[in-house]
Amino acid sequence: MRIFPRLTAAAVLLPALLTVSPASAQAATAKWPGDPAVAVADAAGAFGENLSGLSFDGPDVLWAVKNGPGTLYRLVRQGSVWAPDSGWSSGKKLHYGGGSGDPDAEGVVATPDGVFAATERDNDEDGSLLKVLRFDTGSSAESLNAVAEWDLTDDLPGVGDNGGFEGITWVPDAFLTAGGFRDDHTKAPYDPAAYSGHGTGLYFVGLEDEGKIYAYALDQSGGGFTRVATIASGFPNVMELEFDPETGNLWSVCDDTCDGKSATLKIVDGKFAVTATYARPSKMPNYNNEGFAIAPPSTCAAGRKAVVWSDDANDGGHALRTGTLPCGGS
Repeated sequence: MRIFPRLTAAAVLLPALLTVSPASAQAATAKWPGDPAVAVADAAGAFGENLSGLSFDGPDVLWAVKNGPGTLYRLVRQGSVWAPDSGWSSGKKLHYGGGSGDPDAEGVVATPDGVFAATERDNDEDGSLLKVLRFDTGSSAESLNAVAEWDLTDDLPGVGDNGGFEGITWVPDAFLTAGGFRDDHTKAPYDPAAYSGHGTGLYFVGLEDEGKIYAYALDQSGGGFTRVATIASGFPNVMELEFDPETGNLWSVCDDTCDGKSATLKIVDGKFAVTATYARPSKMPNYNNEGFAIAPPSTCAAGRKAVVWSDDANDGGHALRTGTLPCGGS
């Protein structure tokens, strides 16, 4: 508890009123902006435990990863639930390039460059191994070897082998430059042309134990990378990231460690900053939600679009639940 010298009421209140910033005014947790109730979105027992990251790939495809054993699922709509697509009934086991190891896949994102997983360790070995892996999801093989990988371990703070990457998302260059995003590496406005071969956007990864988000330009030929920004997620631990192109919000998500809270970040004066913090939907228990995905704007109906959470603990035999957010908005 901080101790202050004795001051008159006026001396205390006046500076406080003058120095309150928009960010501090929004620090309080607001109620979930969508519907308060959620619904089960998978068949009972469909996935078991360890389903972690989620990412929409258009309105009718949802990618999901399991962290142990590392597995990728291509899910499609079947009525009111998401189920594995044909050829993906048990998902596809993941390996590093050449077929080695068992990547602990915690986050997934579908981008114009392909499908990427954020991994925090090799389940076959001890120690942290912070890698981003790209997979060829068009392969008919029963398991998938990484076709490109980026080892970011030595570029980041040291963390425990279960405290590494938990989420990944992709933000288009066009959005970043339009918003005046600044590059920590060059100390200037972000210029995509400075990063040859990186594609058309930056990859944002969440490091659990640090509660930080790191933005990277990844050379799509594999291996090469440059860290472009370091961002506070709004939480002591971060479990998932999701960029919503409709609102320009970068969502950071904490699990039951933070009572299921989420935060939105926007570019403010060149940097992503927390603009709001939300409680979980009031009718959803405090599940161990480690995955979160927002449906594309094209799915908007009656002013609402769907969101999906993945519960790593598979509470009640279900790993997926769906709720809503308002379409549009700020």
